[in-house]
Amino acid sequence: MSGKELTVAFYHCEWPRSDWNYTLPQAELDTALKEIAQELEPFGVSLRVLQEDLTISVNGYADMLNSVRLRYPTAGLGNVCLGHVIGSSPNANLVEDLRRGINRLVFAPETIEPDGSDKVVCHNCGCGC
Repeated sequence: MSGKELTVAFYHCEWPRSDWNYTLPQAELDTALKEIAQELEPFGVSLRVLQEDLTISVNGYADMLNSVRLRYPTAGLGNVCLGHVIGSSPNANLVEDLRRGINRLVFAPETIEPDGSDKVVCHNCGCGC
């Protein structure tokens, strides 16, 4: 193993709106993360999943993307939100979006807009974009 580690960190979510929430598909998410870890292993990338003690207010799906952080120092990305990596979500499917974000981060990190780019749509999540 070459020591490349990708961390997926999930922040706790609070739901300030009574008219919107998102049910995390935990079983599907756990299965997908195990599959992704197996897919990345031949490329020398290990996947680590963390539940962080930080809490984010989720007012919509964009905030849901902000609650998932990707850390891949090998690509020079320390703690970016999933929304920064993938941009908009076509289907509002967290499992699909996470798979797309991880693959982009590992296999095409040069396609991720750098911090401060005018092409990045800021969600005010604190990731620096």
